[in-house]
Amino acid sequence: MAERALSFGSVVQAYERYRPEYPAELAGRVLDYAGEPVRTALEIGAGTGKATRLFARRGIAVTATDPDPAMLAELREQLPTGVETRRGALEDLRPDRQYGLVYSAAALHWTDPDGRWPRIAALLVPGGVFASFGGPARIADPVVRQAVDEAKAPLMEPDEIPSPDGTPPESEMQWPGTELGRSGLFADVRQFVVPQRLTLTVDDFIGLLSTVSAYLMLPIPVRERVFQRIRQVLPDPVELAVDHTVHVARRR
Repeated sequence: MAERALSFGSVVQAYERYRPEYPAELAGRVLDYAGEPVRTALEIGAGTGKATRLFARRGIAVTATDPDPAMLAELREQLPTGVETRRGALEDLRPDRQYGLVYSAAALHWTDPDGRWPRIAALLVPGGVFASFGGPARIADPVVRQAVDEAKAPLMEPDEIPSPDGTPPESEMQWPGTELGRSGLFADVRQFVVPQRLTLTVDDFIGLLSTVSAYLMLPIPVRERVFQRIRQVLPDPVELAVDHTVHVARRR
């Protein structure tokens, strides 16, 4: 898992180009949950800053953290001054400061489950808000999605990461809301979905796949064969459904 977590720096420019922006509604709903104005935030696993800019644009002083120096370097290129950056995984961060909001965008599953919630709680002011959000970019047409799955199946395992705590997909509360509730450190755990629909060219869709860890872990010749097989069954353009599952909770 650690190898996959640190694989993105090798494709940092593709990551910035092909990973979609988060919808503004997402930040709005997180901040509505907070209720009171949020002035400071810490991001866990910021990558190239797709979610950093979402909150920084709202006047929040964001501290963006990531263990990969290449990702942070690209983040600094993309973001205006005023965003502080710190290199490190969640496990490396020291609670020398506390924030009104701590959040993680499609990165929390890379953190160490041992001590995850005490570490996050220690970074929050009492009553501060934690938010986690993300979701796979799935092909909207189920027939096309099945064709793609069948095309790549002989060469690779499924590319979606299963629930870290084994919560089945049909459960009403999904991870990490399940863990948040069990931790005893957070109250008012809520889950909601912010839908997003995208239209990509085939080339851009393959570019997006090239930034997914499951593909990055493949030997280059195998990866190219997978992409070739996927291209053969795709329409152009490709319609994607990205349902961002959001979990929010308040530090006790």
